[in-house]
Amino acid sequence: MFGLFKKKSEKDKLQESYAKMMSEAHKLSHTNRTAADKMMAEAEEIAKKIEKL
Repeated sequence: MFGLFKKKSEKDKLQESYAKMMSEAHKLSHTNRTAADKMMAEAEEIAKKIEKL
């Protein structure tokens, strides 16, 4: 209940974005492999930013 108004940290935002991109890439991999690969590359860039934090 007290976490309701807590702001998300930069790391939390990046992790949420990474998870979303990975799930989208998985869905795209069934229909459009090149778009899925591009999205996976973007997700890996986010993962590198997470590791730096």
